[in-house]
Amino acid sequence: MYKFNTKSSYINTYLRIFKNNISLNFSQYTSEFKYNWKLAAPVMLGMLGHTFVSFIDNIMVGQLGTAELAAVSLGNSFMFIAMSIGIGFSTAITPLIAEADSSNNLKQAKSTYKSGLFLCTSLGILLFLLVFFSKPLMYLMNQPDEVVALAIPYLDLVAFSLIPLVVFQAIKQFSDGMSMTKYPMYATLIANIVNVILNYLLIFGKFGFPEMGIVGAAYGTLASRVIMVVYLWLLLRYKERSAQIVKNIKFFVLDVLMIKKIINLGSLSAMQMFFEVAIFTSAIWLSGLLGKNPQAANQIALNLGSMTFMVAMGLSVASMIRVGNQKGLQNYKELRRIAFSIFLLGIILATFFALLFFIFHKSLPNIYVDLSDTVNYKDNMEVISIASNLLLAAAFFQISDSIQVVVLGALRGLQDVKIPTIITFISYWVVGFPVSYFLGTAEMYGSFGIWLGLLAGLTTASVLLFIRFNSLTLKLIKEKQYL
Repeated sequence: MYKFNTKSSYINTYLRIFKNNISLNFSQYTSEFKYNWKLAAPVMLGMLGHTFVSFIDNIMVGQLGTAELAAVSLGNSFMFIAMSIGIGFSTAITPLIAEADSSNNLKQAKSTYKSGLFLCTSLGILLFLLVFFSKPLMYLMNQPDEVVALAIPYLDLVAFSLIPLVVFQAIKQFSDGMSMTKYPMYATLIANIVNVILNYLLIFGKFGFPEMGIVGAAYGTLASRVIMVVYLWLLLRYKERSAQIVKNIKFFVLDVLMIKKIINLGSLSAMQMFFEVAIFTSAIWLSGLLGKNPQAANQIALNLGSMTFMVAMGLSVASMIRVGNQKGLQNYKELRRIAFSIFLLGIILATFFALLFFIFHKSLPNIYVDLSDTVNYKDNMEVISIASNLLLAAAFFQISDSIQVVVLGALRGLQDVKIPTIITFISYWVVGFPVSYFLGTAEMYGSFGIWLGLLAGLTTASVLLFIRFNSLTLKLIKEKQYL
């Protein structure tokens, strides 16, 4: 009996110690949730604002018909590729600014801002020209003729909006790097309100405005992006923390070394985002091969999935900022702890969204189509049916998508871009696209098969990127111990 009691007491002691350690280890991550959320929430709201406007646009355009909705999807597929390059390139600014800010290096911060703004302005002009002159490719992609005819005039206008968009991204990334994440949110929200109002007036021709259909949506997008740039610049110009960097810059007097540094980081970051966005774009094109209804359904599922993705993107920016700060301080143990806390928060939120998609997968697509339209009733019901199935696939890849983008943000904060670029290429184009192409034919699983490929690519990326971050941070900690 004595031996049993002694053994039992040992067991209880070990259990108590284990429990306390688990609690302690868990709390060291959850304790960061509040600050991480404070930093990420404005970014999320700003990005969700973009996506929400797209959501409203799709609802408005969906009232015109499935061909119009498919046309917006096709036009935006070209825009997504261009935007991914511009946005991806601009992310190089954030970790450099965060590093300069944490070490109070005003000279580096000013040089980074000026060089980044110059490069992003030049890139925005180049991307506009590339999209504008790529329109004939639509005829070579075996897309429905009716859809292409509607997409071309729409693309003319939204392509020009790339210039203010990429300039905005440069200023936004600077603001994020300074931990001033709420100001881009303000600019985005105001611009989005303008966008929704103009879209309503110009798509349907309300209050004496001309009825322009999907071209009206393009005008709304262009106007909102110009407003976004001007408003954010004015905000930062009169804020004490940013004014000394933003004001009185000699735009064409450049730091060659900083230009090279941003190009080296930005070009690889752009490729990372391009590889991911391109596979989702390929899903649009593959859906187009199945017909206008599968393409419209794909647009619905993609739009809904984009909303939850923006939450993960907000955490990715927070991860980039905080990791960049700790890198500047060379505090790698703290860097690792903070990063893991953001990863954990991302998984919790992604699980929540996955459940929402699973529960409401049949009802959410109904929002996008006019069920009272007797002429297009058969097409609309087919779109709803396909979109419902795609949301089931979207539910499953919520966690994978969240992990890969948040971990990628942490790696950018470490200014580690080369290996992650290779990882994203392998994940999306060696694994994901072949699966989408093979399973996405009409003879196999159609649209659902395309999204199974997306799931395979995102899951592969999340696993490999996490392994990279884990090994890299352990290496940095070990190296510092020997210094």
